[in-house]
Amino acid sequence: MLFSPKPLGNRTLSPEILKEDKKGCMKIGPCGIGQEALYLNSFYIDRRYYITFTDVRRVYKRIAMSKGGFTGKGVFGSIPYLVVEFSNGLEKQCNFKYEDQVDRFLQELHRRRPEIPVHSKEAEKKLKEAEEKEMLRYKKDEELSESALETRADLERAKAFLADKSEITDELSNSARTRRIIENINPTYKFAALAIFLMSAAAAVFGIYAVATHMGMAIYFVLFGIAGMFFAMSTRVLPTGNNNRRAVENRWREAVSASKDMISGYGDFPLPAQYAHPVVLDRMIRVIREGRAGSREEALSVVKEDLKALNNTVTVSQKEYDEVVTVKPMFLVCDYRDEVA
Repeated sequence: MLFSPKPLGNRTLSPEILKEDKKGCMKIGPCGIGQEALYLNSFYIDRRYYITFTDVRRVYKRIAMSKGGFTGKGVFGSIPYLVVEFSNGLEKQCNFKYEDQVDRFLQELHRRRPEIPVHSKEAEKKLKEAEEKEMLRYKKDEELSESALETRADLERAKAFLADKSEITDELSNSARTRRIIENINPTYKFAALAIFLMSAAAAVFGIYAVATHMGMAIYFVLFGIAGMFFAMSTRVLPTGNNNRRAVENRWREAVSASKDMISGYGDFPLPAQYAHPVVLDRMIRVIREGRAGSREEALSVVKEDLKALNNTVTVSQKEYDEVVTVKPMFLVCDYRDEVA
């Protein structure tokens, strides 16, 4: 290969195996999952390195900043990283542009290699403690009403129905999250980013003219101008063809339409199409098991109230955080209504 990935671990692959494995790897964001190895990015180049699975100790997500998103505050929403710990004690942190890409990477890795932990040690410990506390909240089956048990079984059947439809349910969540972020960008940030972009573009154009006319310091105008333009674009604040209110709303409506088509073959699905996600069903099932509801309507109502109570001032577990950032935007863009225009 012209740009052959460099090994990071103790084991290396032969050039022939490496070529085929990288060619067939599942590309998610700047990284990839092959049959023999993980392919990781450098700061500038996608899938620049590789590490075989035998050299991987654990892989997990790290969030550098989590303002924005469902809170509607901040410019960036979040800065996600994929962290790969090696068997020799070292680690590689890979920067991603979108948090949902990190989530999809970890989900696919867990599906293919369930023996590799996909949480940090600290997160695993907290998840175990949270699970133990959660089990204490649940009532025994004999303590639940017959209608509650029937509702729980109904919700579990619906969850099983969605199990192999992650492409549709993930897009439903991701499109709602993107729409939420775009709609809550402060106009001041847009004007500031636009001003930086225009001034940088002017500096770059002047630099190119200065280079052509052999003026001094010309190259610096070009470099700083281009750098400023990239900075303004990297904020994801400037509207583009796919990054504007109309585009993200159309994307969300298409996702809802696909969800409607999906559940139309189920019959009496227990959720409106815009909320048809396994995590929502999980939360409804937990509400039933806790004895806080006895029907699907009551369970959905409790789930909505729980989500409304969670904001950026509330401390939650890693599991709760992952669930909230996945499903709360779906409710926010609909203003928690069951019927959408």
